[in-house]
Amino acid sequence: MTLDEITNDVTGKTKACFEPSIDYCVLKYPRWPFDKFYYADKSLGTQMKATGEVMAIDRTFESALLKAVRSLEIGANRLYLKKFADWDDAKIIRHAKRVDDERLFAIAEAFRRGILTVDELAEETKIDRWFLWKIENIAKLEQRLVNEKLDDELLRAAKKIGLPDAAIAELNGGSASEIRHRRHELKILPHFKMVDTCAAEFDAKTPYLYSTYNAETSDELPRAQNKVIVLGSGPIRIGQGVEFDYCSVRCVRQLRKLGKFAIIINNNPETVSTDFDTSDRLYFEPLTLEDVQNIIEYEAGEEQVGVIAQFGGQTAINLGVALDGDSDTKNLYRILGTSVENINRAEDRDAFDNLCEGLDIPRPKGAAIFTVEQALEASARIGFPLMVRPSYVLGGRAMQVVYNDEELTAYVNRAIAASDGKHPVFVDRYIQGTELDVDAVSDGENVLIGGIMQHVERAGVHSGDSIAVFPPMTVDKPTLKTVTDFTTTLARALNVKGLLNIQFVIADEKVFVLEVNPRSSRTIPFISKAAGIDLVDLATQAALGQSIDTKKKETKPYYAVKVPVFSLAKMQGVEVGLGPEMRSTGEVVGFDYHFSRALYKGLLAAGTVVPVGELRNKPCILFTVADRDKAE
Repeated sequence: MTLDEITNDVTGKTKACFEPSIDYCVLKYPRWPFDKFYYADKSLGTQMKATGEVMAIDRTFESALLKAVRSLEIGANRLYLKKFADWDDAKIIRHAKRVDDERLFAIAEAFRRGILTVDELAEETKIDRWFLWKIENIAKLEQRLVNEKLDDELLRAAKKIGLPDAAIAELNGGSASEIRHRRHELKILPHFKMVDTCAAEFDAKTPYLYSTYNAETSDELPRAQNKVIVLGSGPIRIGQGVEFDYCSVRCVRQLRKLGKFAIIINNNPETVSTDFDTSDRLYFEPLTLEDVQNIIEYEAGEEQVGVIAQFGGQTAINLGVALDGDSDTKNLYRILGTSVENINRAEDRDAFDNLCEGLDIPRPKGAAIFTVEQALEASARIGFPLMVRPSYVLGGRAMQVVYNDEELTAYVNRAIAASDGKHPVFVDRYIQGTELDVDAVSDGENVLIGGIMQHVERAGVHSGDSIAVFPPMTVDKPTLKTVTDFTTTLARALNVKGLLNIQFVIADEKVFVLEVNPRSSRTIPFISKAAGIDLVDLATQAALGQSIDTKKKETKPYYAVKVPVFSLAKMQGVEVGLGPEMRSTGEVVGFDYHFSRALYKGLLAAGTVVPVGELRNKPCILFTVADRDKAE
């Protein structure tokens, strides 16, 4: 077919030979893993180091850039990093000239302080002046917020340039909630526009939307009932990758089969969830409380909008918790599936310890702390070695096994920073043993165990970095029955309606519960394919209040081995040892009727050269593909 014979799927009317004519700005911003690799070389060059990216759409470059920044989920809601408060002008200038992940932030700070001009930065950095002028516009508006009274005109200007309520409050005083209420009183609300590629010359057919304060009206959308919003997982990064987008997309497909109007909110251009024809309606927006509230208000009609948070990883779960704690939009939506109250019961140390004690389920000794002093007191009571981990984070961020007070002090400070001081840090007795991962689905009463996976590595290596075997190889039937019974008991006690992931450790012939996550896990795609069970489909039914079929399919006659893939060769100066903090950037799976061959396939697919032939029955070393020549 020629271009003039191919219909444009976005408009449904024009042909592919029409050149795009757009009235919006689209910006892609990379997401780097330097929050995982503290000592890595952060300089950027011809060697790619990003693990993912976000995409932002708005009517101006400034507002699109600020949308992208808060979509990154790096703790920044504008072009400002908290550590700048301790930096002198000389350090800001050095970082503005350095090509790394913080450069744009340093450039904005240089404009705020007035220590570099556009011409000086253009000469030094070779960045086009147009972009520097735009960043300077943002810095100038921020300085107005610091120095001037927040009148109606200034508030409108701040929203038009793309600053969120929290940033305006931070710069001008007050709280984000107060700014929000004032905006509503003044009718300063975002409008939602369709992506149409033809600047509104033709009506768009696909409901693919973005928000903007730089428009007078919103595009008219067809009315719909039985709306359900699925919160996506944001940019791909270590600990939260495409596995959660798999869950989100499977959920949307099941919702549509069940007669629901499925809406997705996400900002990752690499994923299937942001294809314009995956859902009934797509919002390409940041996954922040303010942005999601705006969409809920826009979508709310006579009936409440359903919101599903359990398929988007920790990002969506944290958003669900934040929504539940906010009263402004409380009457406009309802959280579907496991309640926020029960999610918090699983995350709150004291509540979960009390729950396990009442159910007679063993737990490692531990404590929830907020300060180093509390951690040292806990270590004296519990004893070393200890596992330190923050709560409400993903990918084992800032988790570490420590063996003395000096290590404990260092890692607790990191864990407190990772949890932003809002949530406790857990200090648990580290138990050496065999670790198991369980994925299950429950409707509050009926529980289906999707699969039990055994980790090859020692306990304490993050599940995302461990080779996992399904079914377990060296765990006896009585122990597996105990694991199954504990999973069923916990699912019912927490009234789980949807997915549930539990990590166990077996030591001295005793089963301990390490962690319970009442949400999707990164192993859901693996276990769904290995066991042949559509876990997300069942979990979606459970979230909608339906009973699930717990009749498990017949046992598969093969082994499935999940092998992680690492990108450590991309980073200089990083720790290559494995521990509680996840470092892998992907995974592969090997299937076979013989375990050894399934493991071999997995290792080979992950890029490991496995010596064979003459070395078959001799001790040998596994070489990476990068060292193939040396191996030979």
